[in-house]
Amino acid sequence: MQKNIMLFVAFLLSVSVFSQEDLEEVKITKKQKGIKKSYTLTSNTSVITSKELLKAACCNLAESFETNPSIDVNFSDALTGTKQIKMLGLTSPYLMITEENIPSVRGASQAYGLSFTPGTWIESVQITKGAGSVVNGYESISGQINTELLKPLNDIPFFLNAYGSTDSRFELNTHFNKKLSDKWATSLFVHGNARVAKNDMNNDGFLDNPLGKQINVLNRYQYYDPESGLVSFINFRYMNDKKQTGEVDFDKDRDRGTTNHWGSEINTERFDVSTKIGYVFKDMPYQSIGFQNAFNSHKQDSYYGLNQYDIKQNSFYSNLIFNSIINNTMHKFTTGLNFTYDQYQEFVNLTDVSRIDNSVGAFFEYTYDNTDNFSLILGGRVDNHNRLGFFVTPRLHMRYNPWKNGVIRFSAGRGKRSANIFAENQQLFASSRTFSILDSNGKVYGLNPEIAWNYGVSFSQKFRLFNRNADAGFDLYRTDFQNQAIVDVMQSPQQVLFYDLKGSSFANSLQVEFNYELVHNLNLRTAYKYYDIQTDYLRGTFQRPLQAKHRFLGNLEYETTMNNDKQWRFDFTYNWSGKQQLPYTASNPVEDQFPDFSPAYAVMNAQVTRVFSSVFEVYVGGENIGNYKQQKAILGANDPFGPNFDASIAYAPIFGQMYYAGLRFKIK
Repeated sequence: MQKNIMLFVAFLLSVSVFSQEDLEEVKITKKQKGIKKSYTLTSNTSVITSKELLKAACCNLAESFETNPSIDVNFSDALTGTKQIKMLGLTSPYLMITEENIPSVRGASQAYGLSFTPGTWIESVQITKGAGSVVNGYESISGQINTELLKPLNDIPFFLNAYGSTDSRFELNTHFNKKLSDKWATSLFVHGNARVAKNDMNNDGFLDNPLGKQINVLNRYQYYDPESGLVSFINFRYMNDKKQTGEVDFDKDRDRGTTNHWGSEINTERFDVSTKIGYVFKDMPYQSIGFQNAFNSHKQDSYYGLNQYDIKQNSFYSNLIFNSIINNTMHKFTTGLNFTYDQYQEFVNLTDVSRIDNSVGAFFEYTYDNTDNFSLILGGRVDNHNRLGFFVTPRLHMRYNPWKNGVIRFSAGRGKRSANIFAENQQLFASSRTFSILDSNGKVYGLNPEIAWNYGVSFSQKFRLFNRNADAGFDLYRTDFQNQAIVDVMQSPQQVLFYDLKGSSFANSLQVEFNYELVHNLNLRTAYKYYDIQTDYLRGTFQRPLQAKHRFLGNLEYETTMNNDKQWRFDFTYNWSGKQQLPYTASNPVEDQFPDFSPAYAVMNAQVTRVFSSVFEVYVGGENIGNYKQQKAILGANDPFGPNFDASIAYAPIFGQMYYAGLRFKIK
């Protein structure tokens, strides 16, 4: 009975609960995979484990996907060093990003929120392609990324990670963990980072990476009582992040608000409180109830040259979830109620565009699993939003195993969201473009909500090749937009236009993977991705700007056999990106123009880790070791307050080679 309770609580709250008993007589070891794929889950979900997160510097969540074939990582602009992720060819606003199944990166935090979760805090990351579960909301269109943090009851007493790099970035992470009783445990995570030196590797007079510093503190509590079937989490977090970028000679105290030198500051302060409680009915281990609540306050004060952008978002989220069965455990259901509240105080160059959004919804999700070769999840939710109105969100996931170690999946679903056009496109403030909204009849900035349908099919197969483990598969997805908030940079290099979709917009994504164990402990991971993403703009139909049509990823990992807790680990990643459609600049003077398409390029990363013992290891690595740089990263750099200035067109790395080193120390 206790084992069943533990399994159902883990399902309810997406936490991993393990026995606390010490096994002294038997030690079972199994080589952990960096990326796990299930052949029994209904949805197309892969899990990035803690092992995979150690294969790169992984300073924050945005940098956790460099070796993952499902996620594309790009720089969002030529100034802030911020990395933007894409899945199925669509940017992060079309992804639902959650932390332990509570929405986290949304609204005001879309541009920089992924950099606010340190990599060492992460236990695992679940990536689901296609429309996600209706339990988590209606906004997911291209997929969901859920982050699981380290759990107090399972964590070690102390962890230290120190990191430094040649781009003058330094980080320190400390974890303190204490069991308060048999049922209570607490963790204190403290993260700090700073970039202290100015770098201009392409000699354009602008910083390649911002100066900055961040302090990030998380205190969490976990309660677990297998006898009563209760488990709960309480989290408190505070984060303060400051960035300064712009011209090398910019002095914020002297030059802010003037045309002496172009500069920018982005200062963010955030406070979060979240609680989760779950209960498994003692005499009915198949029945459980959970209650999630979260409050966060996100405040960003920023300016980009003479453009000022300030936003504050206070949000409350509540989700009540009930799980049970219909007749037997082959037929399960999840139902519940959901409430969200968002208060935005937003100013664009002193223009007040503040608003309040709130919604209440109910969901029902039916799951059928014959425990053998077929499962189905059919879900729907109804929501009433003060701006989006009353609407229905259907979702479907199916799995079929036609033969051993083979799985076919299908998914379809609808997503709806209101685009936060300024928060999601802040990189455009780092230009001389004027912002114009062409529509005025919609409820959010004059625009109508974005609505899209996503359909997908995938196939995966495990097999033996030359007596070695291998697997291969493909994903094919299509996203059709019924309406989209178009961000038009194809009309004029001096303007960005926002308007509702006037024609068609779609995203087709094909991914083919092959993974193979070349020799013992030497593993190869490869993936080719093809994107056909087109949108009707005022000037005609174009590929989505700054999105490569072809991409390839190759990853080699090798580790020696563990000997007296000593080990070597080697990792090499090759990322090739094909040509990308660039924003229209042909009407600029020749020296301030980009071609229609960028050149293809490749980036290589590598890392070597030496494990000296079960408590101490060091690592060294390099990013972009081929030293590829986008030489002309900023248009009009010699006249940043002139009409042709634009720092938002980044299709490749700006900094060039970067090398780093670090250490990890544990007390177990």
